[in-house]
Amino acid sequence: MSEEKTREQTDPRSFEERVFARFDAIDARLKALEDQAERQAMDTKPIWERALSAIMEIGARLERVERKLDVLGKDMLTLRADQVGIETRLDKLEAR
Repeated sequence: MSEEKTREQTDPRSFEERVFARFDAIDARLKALEDQAERQAMDTKPIWERALSAIMEIGARLERVERKLDVLGKDMLTLRADQVGIETRLDKLEAR
C-alpha cells in the first residue's frame, strides 16, 4: 500500500452536510431555471393570443368571401341560363 495519506479536507462540514448543501444549490438553480421558463412563457403568451385572434378573424373573413363567391356563382349560372334562352329565341327569329 501507498504511504500517502488521504488529503486533508478543506471543508470542515461532514459529508452529509456537504451533500445536502449541493442538493440545496441544485434546487436553487432548478428553481431559477423554472422561474426563467415561466417568465419566457408569459412573454410569448400575448403574441400567441394576438396570432390566434388574427387567425380567427381571417377565418371569419374567408367564410364571408366563400358565401359571396357562392352567390356570385349562382348569379352567373342564372345569367348564363337567361343568355342561352335569349340566344335560342334570337335563333328562332332569325330562322324565319
